[in-house]
Amino acid sequence: MCGSLENRVVDSRSADEGRAIRRRRLCANCDLRFTTFERLEEQTLSVVKRDGRTEPFDPAKVEVGIRSACKGRPVGADAITQLVAEVEEGIRAHGPTVESARVGALALERLRPLDGVAAVRFASVYKGFEGPEDFGRRSHAVTDRPSRIVLFWANLLDAFGDETQLHAEVEVTLLHEIGHFFG
Repeated sequence: MCGSLENRVVDSRSADEGRAIRRRRLCANCDLRFTTFERLEEQTLSVVKRDGRTEPFDPAKVEVGIRSACKGRPVGADAITQLVAEVEEGIRAHGPTVESARVGALALERLRPLDGVAAVRFASVYKGFEGPEDFGRRSHAVTDRPSRIVLFWANLLDAFGDETQLHAEVEVTLLHEIGHFFG
């Protein structure tokens, strides 16, 4: 090859299952034919953790958190896979480096429409809730919904004679109502 930078494209084709473009070129100086490949360079994503450390984005970590929140809920595996892909797409649109809080917010935003209870479970871990009081304090700061959930104890007491059953029903009802609260 003569080293000339002047050439023209003779033929272009898709290669590597659509992940690259193969181009046949012709040197304008010496008529030598040669092949080049063009590939899209994927942006490496990094996450800045709460303590300031930076680590590569790992979609498997998001998936584990979502699957854990959805355990026992009517959310299919395909929906979870799609949700994780949407979170990754949202991060890519945001730039090469994103704070971990943004990753959690994107996941929560996409989980809410799928299952309210799973969203509450995810939020309780992602936002670091330490007790029931954190649900009200942190959630109504970002919404105009009521700051209180009322359970009518007398109605529940009438329905259940066994205190163990009553406590279990209160827990389920409270989770259900918190799910409504988060939308």
